[in-house]
Amino acid sequence: MGLMTFLRNRAGFILIGAIGFAIVAFLVGDAINVGKPFWAESQKVVGSVDGEEISIDQFGPKVDQSLAQFKQQYGGSGNAQMQAMAVDNVWQGEIAGILLGKEYSRLGLTVSGDELFDLLQGKNPSPLIVQYFGNPQTGEFNRAEVINSLKQQGKNPQLKQQWDLLQVEIEKQALQKKYSNLITNSVYVTTIEANDEYVNRNKLANFKYTGLDYASIPDASVKLAESDYADYYSENKKRFENPTETRSFEYVAFSVSPTKSDSAAVKAQVEKLAADFKTAQNDSLFAAVNSDVKVPYTYLTRGKLDPAVDSVVFNLPAGSYYGPVFSGNSYKLAKVVDTRFSPDSVKARHILIDPSKLGGVDKAKQLADSLKTLVQNGGDFAALAQKYSIDGSKDKGGDLGTFSRGQMVPAFEDAAFNGKPGDLKVVTSQFGVHLIKIEKQIGSSKVAKLAYIEKSLAASNKTRDAAYKKASSFLNEVADGNFAELAQKRGLTVGVADKVTPTQGFAPGLDNPRQLIRDAYEADKGDVLKEVYQMDNAYVVARVTDIKPKGILPLEDVKKDIEPMVRNAVKAKMLTEKITKALAGASAIEQVAQKLGKQVSPVENIVFANPIIPGASQEDKLVGAVFGSQPGKLSEVIDGNQGVYVFSVNKFTNPAPLANTYKQKQAMMQASAQRSLGSAFQALQDKSKIKDNRVKFY
Repeated sequence: MGLMTFLRNRAGFILIGAIGFAIVAFLVGDAINVGKPFWAESQKVVGSVDGEEISIDQFGPKVDQSLAQFKQQYGGSGNAQMQAMAVDNVWQGEIAGILLGKEYSRLGLTVSGDELFDLLQGKNPSPLIVQYFGNPQTGEFNRAEVINSLKQQGKNPQLKQQWDLLQVEIEKQALQKKYSNLITNSVYVTTIEANDEYVNRNKLANFKYTGLDYASIPDASVKLAESDYADYYSENKKRFENPTETRSFEYVAFSVSPTKSDSAAVKAQVEKLAADFKTAQNDSLFAAVNSDVKVPYTYLTRGKLDPAVDSVVFNLPAGSYYGPVFSGNSYKLAKVVDTRFSPDSVKARHILIDPSKLGGVDKAKQLADSLKTLVQNGGDFAALAQKYSIDGSKDKGGDLGTFSRGQMVPAFEDAAFNGKPGDLKVVTSQFGVHLIKIEKQIGSSKVAKLAYIEKSLAASNKTRDAAYKKASSFLNEVADGNFAELAQKRGLTVGVADKVTPTQGFAPGLDNPRQLIRDAYEADKGDVLKEVYQMDNAYVVARVTDIKPKGILPLEDVKKDIEPMVRNAVKAKMLTEKITKALAGASAIEQVAQKLGKQVSPVENIVFANPIIPGASQEDKLVGAVFGSQPGKLSEVIDGNQGVYVFSVNKFTNPAPLANTYKQKQAMMQASAQRSLGSAFQALQDKSKIKDNRVKFY
């Protein structure tokens, strides 16, 4: 009865609610039918620049491409820091593309059809055209090759796509150059400015000074008032501008380093493995199955392996066994399968044939053999490559340039390095069937084919489980916020990561902190993050300690940071009063020094552009005041970086008149133009509304 009564009394409200829900469902359903839901679209926005949204669909592939380039440049499989570099690289490119695109439009900067023709195949080719179609030795580009490649676009969709991308990049570079020239040509240096710069770098000052160091007053004796902080903050407010939001967090790490029992277990495992390795029937298969680090079963040159192994195995004959040896953090074992002398690098061409388009590998090999016969009978390899190859090198007649070991897949590498110049070889790889022409082999050095095993000294599951259990226990108990207190009670060290930016790929003491940083940006100040984070060698529990928003930070946020400077400012007032009394009635710097109980320090040959006091520090205000004074006069009190000073100038030595004003002006204009380009782009960013959501995705 109770339920029926409730329904009768609330029927009107329920009906209205049902109708409302139906309308919302209709609208949402309509959105779903038309395309993706509006909330799904908003979740895909990495950021926006002046209202232009950047979708993860367009941003993500660019990050992958940038990361691949970094891996190729720096080596390795990529880490959190490299990932952060790639993300930031693409983000800056997106900002530049949008803001500069609008600026080009506002200024009326364009690339005409005639200009583009000239950049592609005219007398003034783009640097990109010279790079792709140029001769590395002469720097000249092959115009005929460019024209031929352009003509092939209609027959090759992939080539057309490459040309479209290249043309966009060429136009972009041309517009950037025009904009750069516009900024550069707006910079001017007057003759007076050129002479001032010359004098500032060459006029010499000899002076004497004395003073009192801030360190002469104990910090404990200086009581700082709120007004002292407020005065310093007001005078230096611009220094406290935070370019991007930052978070600080504290953390404790629970190590998963191998224990003594773990080390003993790994050693016993390696010893058994070594015994089995010596009698293994298939060396390469045994190594591939048992090694933590996969080393290609191919000929290696010196310098590719750990020094502990590299320094030995190249001196051993084929059939030798080496190891186990412990180096770094792993045991290494190696069998020398073969050694020989081999070229250091090879210059070759190839024709790559796709078996899937010919009905299988056998038919692809038949075509390769036929092409090989044609070349042996005088056929043009380059022409055949253009006609039959599916590789990007086809437009260069199959030319792969010069490459060393490790740059090609094993089957291709073996054929190229084990043959001799002039050989034609047919090999199969994961990319298809290759017809290779060895054009040249350079150098000769010893190489070795190894069956190689590496076993890392890692913590056991038992050790990891124990560390995770400790971390989880700490996280459960620290929920009330007693982070530092609980850490101290358990004898744990509290680490600090200060002012971490949203996309930062590193944090002090943490080897893989990206997920932790992302979660920190979803939390509030004081929150303990609700997860135990797994690093390479530890489990981590963290708490957000501070949030600094973008913009000029309030006094409370910087109070702790500026305390040393505020204390020095208060000391400066105290010391100024003391030196002012010593100046009363004094006519020489020696008299002031005597009253203060200090020595007079002579300084010779100081220039305005390099305000370093020998044996002291950089004192900009002191040196600036020296060059604004008259010789023979006692100065006023100057508060500097390390103390408070008074000085007297002995003399100035002026440089010889500037011999070449034009050269000085040109050098200054070049330096100023470089600064102006950066300043112009920064001004565009400062005037724009940029929203950065990258932390939600990376």
